[in-house]
Amino acid sequence: MNAPSHVYAPDDPETALKYAVQRIRGFGRVQVVEGLIEPLSPGWDHERTAAKLRQQLTPVLPALECMAGSGDLDLAGSPNWFVPDLAVVPRELAKGGGALVPDQTLLIVEVTSTSNGDTDRIVKRRRYAEYGAPLYLLVDRQQRTCTLFSAPGDFGYTRVNGPHPFGTPLPLPAPFDLELDTSEF
Repeated sequence: MNAPSHVYAPDDPETALKYAVQRIRGFGRVQVVEGLIEPLSPGWDHERTAAKLRQQLTPVLPALECMAGSGDLDLAGSPNWFVPDLAVVPRELAKGGGALVPDQTLLIVEVTSTSNGDTDRIVKRRRYAEYGAPLYLLVDRQQRTCTLFSAPGDFGYTRVNGPHPFGTPLPLPAPFDLELDTSEF
């Protein structure tokens, strides 16, 4: 896992966009997807799904010296600043840190909503692979499926496990080595 190496120039449009999005008031949290500012306002069912995932991951996190949260992910050199529904990251990187980059995560989870399903299915899957996120779990509430993407490559993820209908156990590989219960998604 590498430290961010992108240096933002003071007159760089990417710098201005990402600086501004972190300071928008009145919208709660926002992210930037392909240069467009997108407010985040997940519903309670969406949050319930993310909470079920977090509960299942929590027992293995201490041994991995990791934490799960929904902190900012900067995709330096692109017009993207994502806020995943859940990401597992090393505790040492989270302490005192700002945004991380996808290759610093162990797992990124996106839970679709009707308003952003295609963003999670297409744009984020491609970008997370491009920026080296080792595991990307897509929980598609509209299609009622889970898909685990792994082994990021130059043209996207090279391994796909799914889509599996909700209720099908989904194994998470090392370092997690656990089986997710998807029956309550």
